[in-house]
Amino acid sequence: MNDRFLTITLQPDWQAGLRAAAVAAQKGTYQGEVLNFESPGHFFGMLTEKRWELVRAAQGKGELSVRELARQVGRDVKRVHEDVVALAELGLLESTEAGGVVCPFASLHIDMHLKAA
Repeated sequence: MNDRFLTITLQPDWQAGLRAAAVAAQKGTYQGEVLNFESPGHFFGMLTEKRWELVRAAQGKGELSVRELARQVGRDVKRVHEDVVALAELGLLESTEAGGVVCPFASLHIDMHLKAA
């Protein structure tokens, strides 16, 4: 597996999403990864504009130090570090053994479908 890809979904029924992921996993080939949010509020609360900027700056760049990432986006290192921790908890960034961070995904797709109640 060379290129990893992530689909971000908004699915209030997280159990249905988990079942769908289990079915995909049984296909025996890499089907990509899924990050689900139960509501648009949770999605936008966790993935702010500044955090997206960090993901985009890290995507495809290999390992970066937090200081270098902060320099690239023109932000304070402490604040970037806080956002990197949050993004790592979500799985959008990964820590390296050398203490840097990397965005492991070649592509990200947001699947958001909102309909009238």
